[in-house]
Amino acid sequence: MERFFVSTPIYYVNAKPHLGHAYTTVVADTLTRFNLLMGAQTYFLTGTDEHGDKIVKAAAASGQSPKEYADHISSLFRDLWPKLGIANDQFIRTTDPKHVKVVQEVLQKVYDAGDIYFGEYGGHYCFGCERFYTEKELVDGLCPDHQTKPEYIAEKNYFFRMSKYQGWLIDHIKANPDFIRPRQYRNEVLSLLESGALEDLCISRPKSRLTWGIDLPFDSNYVCYVWFDALINYLSALGWPRGEKFKKFWPFANHIVAKDILKPHAIFWPTMLKAAGLTPYLSLNVHGYWLVREAKMSKSLGNVIEPLKMVDAYGVDAFRYFLLREMVFGSDAAFSEEALVGRLNADLANDLGNLFNRSLAMCHKYFGGKIPIPQEEGPEDAEIKRLGREAMEKFQRHFEEFQCSRGLEGLWEMVRGLNKYIDSTAPWTLFKNKNTARLSTVMYVLLENMRKIAVHLWPVMPASAERMLAQLGMTFDKEKVYLPKELDAWGILDSGSQVAESSNLFPRVELPEPAPTPKPEGAPKPAPKAEPLAEAEFEDFQKLDIRVGTVLEALRHPDADKLLVVRVDLGEAEPRQIVSGIAEFFKPEELPGRQVVVVANLKPRKIRKQLSQGMILTVKTEAGMELLATPGQVPGGSRVS
Repeated sequence: MERFFVSTPIYYVNAKPHLGHAYTTVVADTLTRFNLLMGAQTYFLTGTDEHGDKIVKAAAASGQSPKEYADHISSLFRDLWPKLGIANDQFIRTTDPKHVKVVQEVLQKVYDAGDIYFGEYGGHYCFGCERFYTEKELVDGLCPDHQTKPEYIAEKNYFFRMSKYQGWLIDHIKANPDFIRPRQYRNEVLSLLESGALEDLCISRPKSRLTWGIDLPFDSNYVCYVWFDALINYLSALGWPRGEKFKKFWPFANHIVAKDILKPHAIFWPTMLKAAGLTPYLSLNVHGYWLVREAKMSKSLGNVIEPLKMVDAYGVDAFRYFLLREMVFGSDAAFSEEALVGRLNADLANDLGNLFNRSLAMCHKYFGGKIPIPQEEGPEDAEIKRLGREAMEKFQRHFEEFQCSRGLEGLWEMVRGLNKYIDSTAPWTLFKNKNTARLSTVMYVLLENMRKIAVHLWPVMPASAERMLAQLGMTFDKEKVYLPKELDAWGILDSGSQVAESSNLFPRVELPEPAPTPKPEGAPKPAPKAEPLAEAEFEDFQKLDIRVGTVLEALRHPDADKLLVVRVDLGEAEPRQIVSGIAEFFKPEELPGRQVVVVANLKPRKIRKQLSQGMILTVKTEAGMELLATPGQVPGGSRVS
């Protein structure tokens, strides 16, 4: 891609930044760095959204004016980003005079085109969402997000003719598969648009009710609805309509948002752009929630994670790696300190740290710390280079699709492959046998592949990647790195260069000891530990028919929220129907095509009126649940023995 423009949402200043804000912004920073190394000119925008009812209420509660309150919370966001290694090009605020001017210009343009009209409307208004809900959108009469009863408000307001663009938007989404991604959110938006007539959007609030906002240019008795105001930041930041940045970067616009603001970005925003005579953004990229103790983060639940506490405890690059590796972009992910420590120890300390430490130590032991001159390569060297090329291809392809977790997993195939390469080539034996020519090649292959890993990790862990390269005797210059060339480039490391004696970038970490809980006097003694399960005989295992199958279809159980009804191909004449209690961990649309391990000879029984003909095996983890599966694809019906 020639250019790359990425934006986070501008964060609402009704509360200080938390883990969700950190994740979105780290993703944007990482993808900006990645695209820079892919040869693109980049621009990265973030900022704060500062108007509306909630800001007025939060400011009053803190004894400040709305502007004073917004200044304070906005500064918390601005000050946090450098501490997370984030290097945004611009930080915009909706109270910036330039932004206010652009909002009014867009409003006037759409008004002059006849797409804004004055009318009367009565609806269910949620002050938490700052929007009206229809009866159909309410759940048991409550706001679906805040679980509170909206207030019915009838008043005269200005409306945007959003319904006019319903057909155009449906056609545009269908013609551009990457316009909204991952696919499940594209399908969700299409389902919403095709389920009925799109309503017009109320875009004003009377000053009799709210004054903290941008005045409508055609009626100073009203202020602009906060969403119509906020979305326009993506234009005002680039200097619309005549700014050079707008001309240069808007055709390459990529937005990153969490799924709770899908509708404003997927429906309000493109129809607003169309009405203003502008081309839509290139892509909308939607991620899931971070769950803490199996619930979305909430101040009322007391489960909000503050990013700086994790950075102070484990380091900024380790924290960035965990966020990007743990959440599959588009799905929810569970956060716990236990999961973070487990991931850091497994991936960074055991895999990557061990690779660097043992390789550098061997280079010092066998060659005095100087990179050797490689000799003729053998089959093992060619195989590890092939594996490395495939791993780098996966990394680059998935990062281009905003799938950082999958990209890192692809790269880790190379990390783990190099550790196995050390074990199989046994440099210590080559040294003992004085096979210097072969040992030189093995060490060079290791060190050069480690260099490739480091440059690919720079977008994710910039400081650590630069230190990795320094340990290999190199300095990092982002102007000289071009990731596509890394697939085939070889011999970049200079033989004779000095490497570090060892690497301690990723030491193992331990969970902090929990504070002891004092036991009240007279407290009952803890229950005795459960007895271990009885030993099973081999004959017991032989009774089980365990097979690998491929999921054909998964649907929600009509009578149970935690159950899915799954059809599995086990290589039989007819697919099996299995009722499985995995609905809180997997969405139905995520399962088709995946392989699962099934106990196939359980006696069939009905579960909530649905026939179940087996059991899907799973593994409980700190992060939630994983499906038991084989490392590679196998024929449906293959037996486990």
